[in-house]
Order: sequence, then C-alpha cells, then structure tokens
Amino acid sequence: MTPQTPLRIGLSARLLHQSPKELGFRGKTLQYLEQSAAHWIMSHGAMAFMIPTLLSDTPHRRAMVTAAHYAEQLDGLLLQGGADVDPRTYGEQPQRPEWSGDEVRDRYELALLRAFIDQGKPVFGICRGMQLINVAYGGTLYQDIEEQIPGAAGHVDPSLYDDLIHGVRFAPGSLFEQTFGTIGPVPVTSIHHQCVKRIGTGLVAHAFSDQDDVVEAIVADSRNLVIGVQWHPEFHPTRVSPVLDCSPLLEVFMQAADAARQGYRIQLSGSPITD
Repeated sequence: MTPQTPLRIGLSARLLHQSPKELGFRGKTLQYLEQSAAHWIMSHGAMAFMIPTLLSDTPHRRAMVTAAHYAEQLDGLLLQGGADVDPRTYGEQPQRPEWSGDEVRDRYELALLRAFIDQGKPVFGICRGMQLINVAYGGTLYQDIEEQIPGAAGHVDPSLYDDLIHGVRFAPGSLFEQTFGTIGPVPVTSIHHQCVKRIGTGLVAHAFSDQDDVVEAIVADSRNLVIGVQWHPEFHPTRVSPVLDCSPLLEVFMQAADAARQGYRIQLSGSPITD
C-alpha cells in the first residue's frame, strides 16, 4: 500500500526590500521564511512550501503563473507574521512614517488569500496574517495600540520579543473553547503594536486579551476554515515560560486541509460535510 502524500502547505514570504550590505545583495529584494513557521508545519507531517511574490512590476517577463495556480497545487495557506499592514490597504493614511507597512506584501498576500478561499482551501494567519485577514474582509486596524487604545496593556517589548507573555481568554462556545477545552485565560506570546479595530464582515472574534480585551483570534463564518491568531504559536515550543500548546489548533487546520484535498469540508467541530 502506497503511503499518502503528505499535505502541502504554502507559506507566504516575508519581504526584505533593503537588505543589509553584509549579505551581498545590494539593491535586491529578498524573500525569506523564518524557520519556526516551516518547522511547526512539518512537525505535524505536512510539507512546507514558501510561495514567492507574483508581481507584474518586475524586470523579468512575468511567467503565466498566478495565485490561483499555487492554490490549485497546495492544500492550505499559512500567512506569516512580519511588517505592518499598510494603512492605505484599509483606507487610512499612516499616522507616522514608520507605520507605513508593506503595501507590496499586502497585495501579494491578499491575492493568495483570495485564491485559497475561492478554491475552498483553509487559511491560517499568524499575527500580521490575522490582521491581513481582517482587512481582506473589510475590517480596519489600530495603527498603534499604545497611542490609540487608552489604558491598553503593552503588547510588544523589543527587549523581550517573544518572551513577552500575556493571557488570552476564549469566547464560550467558540472554536477555541472546543479545541482546547477551556475558556482560559491561557498564556501566549505577544509581539505586536497593531491590532484589530473594526472586525471585518463575516468574521467573528474568538479570543481576547485578558488585560484589555484586544481581539486575539478571529474565525471566518465561511464554507472553508479561515482562522487568525494574534500570537505566534510557532514560537511556543521554544519558550522557557509556560505557554499554550497550540498543536490542537494546527491539527484542526490540517484536518481542514486534508478535507479540502479529498473534496469535502469540515464543520468547526471537525465532522465532515460533503458538498
């Protein structure tokens, strides 16, 4: 009996538009993958593939390859964390130059997101990825938590990076309560200065910071699984401080990817629905 081919999960690339001189790529844009995300995916038996940008403004003749072609070949999409979402992507102007984000990456990841959704494939957004999902569904973001949410807790500390931990609580009856068997609070990493402001149409908040009610997880009310978390589950296995084991949530995503490969979808409870 031939073993089943492992699931194939696409990971969006992080972009480095101005690489340090010591890397030897003067004037070149780099596309890269932080290894924790790939290793987290592979630890559950799936293969990880970084998807390059698909831009028309390139010196090379653009190949006839689209986001839809990648969605056809892959079973699910993971949107990495990284640079801010450009406020112009959700109809605002940056209130500070350093909050301008990466509009090029926005366009690239939005195209991937829509292609996977159109083909009924699951999407998992981490940190920036969750914020981008919210924007894709018509939502907006706070450009800076400290300045725009009076009394909010600190959600980022450059000196601590992924050692900054806070609690989140899950909405009763949510996918997260079903998955983890608790409403919390549970400890997670916190590495973000922006967050969800207006929730996009068709999205539901499933988790909140226990300190200030900042939205920490969203799930789309759709035929295929679209989920985003504000923390970094791929960093959790290396933390010294106790943090939430997010393996059960990744298993839900993998089940949805396997269901999409086989031509059916799953309810949030995990049971299949044939189309």
